[in-house]
Amino acid sequence: MVQPAPAPKPAAAPKPTTALDAGTAVPAAAKSPDAGTAASATKPAPKMTPEVKTLVDRMQAFYEKTNDFKSGFKQDYKYKTFRRTQSSTGTVTYKKPGLMRWEYANPSPRTFVLAGSKVYAYDPAAQTLSVAAVDTNQLSASVTFLFGQGKLADEFAISKGDCKDCKGTLLVLDPLKTEPRFRQVRLEVDPASAQVLKSTVVDPDGSENTISFLELKTNVGIAADSFKLNPPEGTRVDDFTKAKAP
Repeated sequence: MVQPAPAPKPAAAPKPTTALDAGTAVPAAAKSPDAGTAASATKPAPKMTPEVKTLVDRMQAFYEKTNDFKSGFKQDYKYKTFRRTQSSTGTVTYKKPGLMRWEYANPSPRTFVLAGSKVYAYDPAAQTLSVAAVDTNQLSASVTFLFGQGKLADEFAISKGDCKDCKGTLLVLDPLKTEPRFRQVRLEVDPASAQVLKSTVVDPDGSENTISFLELKTNVGIAADSFKLNPPEGTRVDDFTKAKAP
């Protein structure tokens, strides 16, 4: 609980998106804010209601004491331009500090691993493994709080939203300064455990990337080796972190 979803061309079919897109697991991490964002003024944060503040504090405390977790997930990406939804399912595994693995099962097997300053993407059907750099200093608090770091109230105006179908309390997070990577974040939080049940990131174009966490289990003793990728012989490796020869 890394980068905005791809903006498809009007005449083209939408490209597949993942939990590393549009900001859920690692929202907007692969792209740094542009120069204009850095210079934009930050709005003063409005005070949270006592109810919201208590839940936000409990939620942050929950993830601060979480050393690892494993969960099933269902992802629904609603493309606003194409008026269609792409759904995926799989499992997500996390271990401090900053190791995360998204294992997609449907509609096609794929694996994405965030490890330190690198993101690995393995596509068994295409027999390719891509490696890209990620600036962890640019991770939003909407990601780092899941790692037990960062304070949501420092970056967002947080309010309680209305949601008839929610199983938990809906928190609406609006960025305090201009954010080119996403427009809004919504977190559905279990009021009993204070864990995130569902996360929705709204892209600048209005598309929505929603991750529902299913049967999340914490502090189960996940080994660091669980985040290693060992593709079979013959897999093409595209390492974009290495400088190209002149």
